[in-house]
Amino acid sequence: MRIVKNFEYFIKVRIVKTQKVDLSRTNFLINESGKSYEFLKEMVNAFGINEKNSSTIVKTCYDIIMELTRAIMLKNGLNSSGRGAHEAEISYLREVGLSETDVQFADSLRYLRNGILYYGKKFDEEYAKKTFDFLNKIYPKLRILK
Repeated sequence: MRIVKNFEYFIKVRIVKTQKVDLSRTNFLINESGKSYEFLKEMVNAFGINEKNSSTIVKTCYDIIMELTRAIMLKNGLNSSGRGAHEAEISYLREVGLSETDVQFADSLRYLRNGILYYGKKFDEEYAKKTFDFLNKIYPKLRILK
């Protein structure tokens, strides 16, 4: 298991920069993540988690987590961009109080999600369930940090 770098590293190498607080974009990301989360829950309730939808569920869970993380960063006057931006955002989860176990799971999700997008990797039902459970666990924590 690879350890996620400290958030200060990403500031030092200028992947994360300070900026003016952007409440408009913050609110947009919070609303969009909420809509996606509600839709995902409806989809899982209607169809369950199976081999046909497991990769979609994994991608959607990741996107929801990243939208909320970006919203929190923007609310705090931070923005990440360029190579390493997603890893910086995962690292920021430590800054908002998520456990190291949760940060490591989110980082493995980041890495594996890239496999879906760039290498045609598919996920099984078991991993999708684990990812959906993880989202359900951390979504309320991230949502209240908005």
